[in-house]
Amino acid sequence: MPGDTSWFVRDRFGMFLHWGLYALPARGEWVRTTEGLSDVDYQRYFDRFDPDLYDPAQWAANARAAGVRYVVITAKHHDGFCLWDSAQTDFKSTNTPCRKDLLRSFVDAFRAEGLRVGFYYSLLDWHHPDFPVDAYHPLGGGVAKRMVEGMGEEFSFETLAALPEDIRKRNEDRDIRVYAAYVRAQVRELLTGYGRIDVMWFDFSYPGAGGLPGKGRDDWESARLLELTRELAPHAIVNDRLDLPADHADVHTPEQVVPKEWVRVDGAPVVWEACHTFSGSWGYHRDEASWKSPQQLVRLLVETVACGGNLLMNVGPTGRGTFDRRSLDALACYGDWLRLHGRAIYDCTASEFTPPADCRYTQRGDRLYLHVFAWPCGELPLGEAAGQVAYAQLLDDASEIPLVDSRRALKLPVRRPDVLVPVVELFLRTDAP
Repeated sequence: MPGDTSWFVRDRFGMFLHWGLYALPARGEWVRTTEGLSDVDYQRYFDRFDPDLYDPAQWAANARAAGVRYVVITAKHHDGFCLWDSAQTDFKSTNTPCRKDLLRSFVDAFRAEGLRVGFYYSLLDWHHPDFPVDAYHPLGGGVAKRMVEGMGEEFSFETLAALPEDIRKRNEDRDIRVYAAYVRAQVRELLTGYGRIDVMWFDFSYPGAGGLPGKGRDDWESARLLELTRELAPHAIVNDRLDLPADHADVHTPEQVVPKEWVRVDGAPVVWEACHTFSGSWGYHRDEASWKSPQQLVRLLVETVACGGNLLMNVGPTGRGTFDRRSLDALACYGDWLRLHGRAIYDCTASEFTPPADCRYTQRGDRLYLHVFAWPCGELPLGEAAGQVAYAQLLDDASEIPLVDSRRALKLPVRRPDVLVPVVELFLRTDAP
């Protein structure tokens, strides 16, 4: 049985949270691999992880104020560190100086704000002794990174070649079957210990990478993992990253891209969700400078819903457990815009009408929402929607927009509304044309 996506396609806007030990080096969530850090190197962050300012109620309030309807948090990322008191490992928050199950208070706080809760769970684990070394592993990608740098080439995963023989030998004592059982045991903990979980967001499969065999459905024993998830949380939405046939997933998850049309798999439209970052990193990155502008942020949401999808927008909290000022400012952009324009997003989807140039349409029933990216001077032709509109108004203040030329165009005010993306609400005719 599939998960329940009925709420998902109404809510449209979610928050992703990438948080863990990598917040301390503050150089992104892949720091172990990109810098080739050993277990000993990485241990210094475990020994000092103490987010003393962590206030999940404040996080939840920030999310609610931003207009977010659901949230997905990294219960475990690729480094294997767990934000909960897992019985399967010592590599967890309760063994750091903070001594807390960070998921428990998180779930309680976000539910108290009326937000749905999902867990991200990485299928990778660079800490587990039975997880085989591969091109993404710090002992694989990290070693190869140093080799590539020694040759004077810029590092990328695509440049990775076969690993040195001594690294390959490390896999002789690693048993992926033991690791797959560990994954199922942890997923059982997450789906039985925290009440109703609405999303299980698995990440990710790579059957081949960097000149080495990768990992996919046979390694994760994905069919068994999905069966367990369906058994424990039959309502929960499961994504498409288990390397299973497309029809096994409830939602498909393009990453860091803006689809130009409804996402299709094997020619059929699917439920989908784009995940994006405010900057170039998922985990907290102190010095990352490529932050998106306020208008870019809102346009991402509009363009996603205009193609029938959801937007999952990421925050990377700091090592002290706070949202930094840049993240708060970005969230405020969404909150300010959605306070006036939320009904052009929530419970909306793609429209069959083709929008005018530099515009996007979203639609809910007989309400058509025209998102104007480039404000014209004077009239805005409606194209194929012409003749179907009975009334028009600016959404931010409900001021009337005159229809001209037998309702074939809008007579826009000269002054552009002082909002990031202006929206015209079009009331479609319900009588026969």
